[in-house]
Amino acid sequence: MKRVFTAAGTAIFMFTFSAAHAGPIDNACMSSERGGNRALCGCIQAVANITLNGQDQRLAAKFFAEPQMAQDVRMSKTQYHDEFWKRYEQFGATASAACS
Repeated sequence: MKRVFTAAGTAIFMFTFSAAHAGPIDNACMSSERGGNRALCGCIQAVANITLNGQDQRLAAKFFAEPQMAQDVRMSKTQYHDEFWKRYEQFGATASAACS
């Protein structure tokens, strides 16, 4: 399922973003080599809150410290990893569109 930001969706997203609390993605982003940008990391966390469940967020957060892990998960043939990767790709596309 593709998510498209409409005017109403953007307004809801912006409210969610402004009310976002630190989460696993935000924490990993802020701690990463290229992190430290509170607005960008907060935006990415807000998108994660919309597109990924808690278990997915914890797994995705590990990719900041261990980029090879993302490739390992992507290449894994487990049902969970296949389904996770589809959600993760949607998360990435949405974060790219909303946070750039």
